[in-house]
Amino acid sequence: MTHPFALVAGAGAGLGQCLVRTFNDSGYHAVGLNRSVPDGTVETTQALDLTDASATAHVLSELLRAHGAPRLVVHNTAKLVISDFENTSNADFEATWRSMVLSAVNLARGVLPGMVAAGGGTFIVSGATASLRGGRNFAAFASAKAGLRALTQSLAREYGPKGIHVVHVILDGIVDTAASRALHALDPARMMQPEDIAKAYLALADQPGSTWTHELDLRPMGEAF
Repeated sequence: MTHPFALVAGAGAGLGQCLVRTFNDSGYHAVGLNRSVPDGTVETTQALDLTDASATAHVLSELLRAHGAPRLVVHNTAKLVISDFENTSNADFEATWRSMVLSAVNLARGVLPGMVAAGGGTFIVSGATASLRGGRNFAAFASAKAGLRALTQSLAREYGPKGIHVVHVILDGIVDTAASRALHALDPARMMQPEDIAKAYLALADQPGSTWTHELDLRPMGEAF
């Protein structure tokens, strides 16, 4: 029996790798794409700069040739810049946009036509609180996340009628990873667990066409909203 193919773009240590593991454990053949390959994941993750249109097109073409069109794709890339506006450079703004928006453009361009031709699938985009509102010292990050949300809305309206379930997931909280624990002085009980996020993504991929979710917000118990 052939396992459906899944792609996780932005498969760094933390949530991205958890998505790859969970999808593989749930019956998919999952492959991660990341700028660098985390230790111990060489068998499931390929190095790819998703902001490089030519390289992305080549790698995705090879993957689709080997595994067929994916049934599940997750865009999970991020570039966090925290700085007051006057000290946020144009390079910072461009870097966040390229990492989160341009990468999604290149990914979508490489997989969506094949998914349509294969009869459908699910394309999930990981958003954040900043997708909805810009916070102090988050001008670069929030502007890119808001742009990513708008891009996802456009893709949903264009590709939904063609059988592609495009979903934007707002992760309204701090994901429990080694990096976030080092950055935030938070009790892990107040953080979002990557395994639970992965389960929510799987549930979205299983939704029937008559009841698709376009946008879902997830937050840890007790998070203000």
